[in-house]
Amino acid sequence: MMRQADETTLRSAGKVIAVHINYPSRAAQRGRTPQLPSYFLKPSSSLSLSGQVERPAGCELLGFEGEIALIIGAPARRVSPENAWKHVQWVTASNDLGVYDLRYADKGSNLRSKGGDGFTPLGPALLPAADLDPQQLRIQTWLNGELVQDDDTTTLLFPFSQLIADLSQLITLEPGDVILTGTPAGASVAVPGDVVEIEVSAGDPSATELSTGRLRTAVVQSSVPLADFGAQPKTDELQHAEAWGIPAAEQVAKPEKLLTSELEAKLRKVATATLSSQLRKRGFNNVSIDGLTPTRPGEKVVGTARTLRYVPNREDLFKEFGGGYNAQKRAIDTLKAGEVLVMEARGEKGTGTLGDILALRAMHNGAAGIVTDGGVRDYTAVAELEIPVYAANPHPAVLGRKHVPWAVDETIACGGSTVQPGDIIVADADGILVIPPALAEELANDSLQQEHEEAFIAAKVREGHSVDGLYPMNASWKQEYLAWSQKNPLS
Repeated sequence: MMRQADETTLRSAGKVIAVHINYPSRAAQRGRTPQLPSYFLKPSSSLSLSGQVERPAGCELLGFEGEIALIIGAPARRVSPENAWKHVQWVTASNDLGVYDLRYADKGSNLRSKGGDGFTPLGPALLPAADLDPQQLRIQTWLNGELVQDDDTTTLLFPFSQLIADLSQLITLEPGDVILTGTPAGASVAVPGDVVEIEVSAGDPSATELSTGRLRTAVVQSSVPLADFGAQPKTDELQHAEAWGIPAAEQVAKPEKLLTSELEAKLRKVATATLSSQLRKRGFNNVSIDGLTPTRPGEKVVGTARTLRYVPNREDLFKEFGGGYNAQKRAIDTLKAGEVLVMEARGEKGTGTLGDILALRAMHNGAAGIVTDGGVRDYTAVAELEIPVYAANPHPAVLGRKHVPWAVDETIACGGSTVQPGDIIVADADGILVIPPALAEELANDSLQQEHEEAFIAAKVREGHSVDGLYPMNASWKQEYLAWSQKNPLS
């Protein structure tokens, strides 16, 4: 007969043992399938009932993971898989919460990242293990009422009996101990104000007599900062990707950085008009991003391209890919100093592809600029920021009116030009150019030389000379230029 989890349940737990990866859907998402189970410990003080959990101050990646929890009823030491299930007394729902912001500091132990007070809610009902088939259980998770995890135990990588037998080879499992058996795909991030609900059922979820009911956890923000004598929150691209459940195959690839500080300095000295003429000499006629207007006219932009592609809105796809930590947010959030985010919006002017909050995040990350051939929301606020943005037009509509954020760091088309991750973007009052990285050094040097020659030509025109034979220079003028350049060397 089932009963409710209570404080006695929490106090009875001497150990909380969690399995790293156990569901094929989660393994596919992470891009790795373990051959044998592996584990980590959580303090018993992390156990709680339905209620609240605090996201630590300074942390942003509080991950939730719906899991089936086993509660040991009889001591287990060196038991066989065939007899293991007899040592389980209760089955219930659990939320294996953790902050990815502290994962780096744990050296793999997960002690601080997953061991905080309240980071292992259990309940609400305890189901008698003797009444259940461990291979016919279902786990479901809801975030703010939306189903985000739904899987069952029919295809586990490691059946529950194997976990118990394996652990018992070296560790005595004692009454009250809790084993968290892994989470399926769909685990993600909860923020203050979110509510996570988890339910475990036997087969048909309508069979309420064999359901735990929903374990409810509301996320609130802690106001107490972490002291500086311990590890401080820190994240990177991998932690963001894994926290939000981004499949390994879709995680952001880092383009090779070919824009050195010396090359950047050269490109800042020359106008896009000069670069364009040098590109044309080399047969490149389709490397300008056209039809866009800058928020900060006259400001030079030089940076390495990162790319983001939108596809036309389709309601079912937007529901699946448009919310949460979508491609747009991933692209913005992972921008680094000196990078330019270039967006393919198909020239669609009837909706926004950027707003002030995301532009602010890009600026905070040190991005050199943003280029989109779509619209921009909150245009006045965006224009007041120090980051240069090139866009087709202002528009008040939200992204979902016309677009689904689809892919990051793929080859895209923007404003009539093909852009690849790692291309060099140079923009000024004349326009925006896409420079193949392999050509950039040669192009910069030849452009500096061209502008040096044009400085001489301009000086002669000011003196009243005709442009005939001077622009371009004939042999006579070239001789005079060489003499002039001895006194005015190229810097």
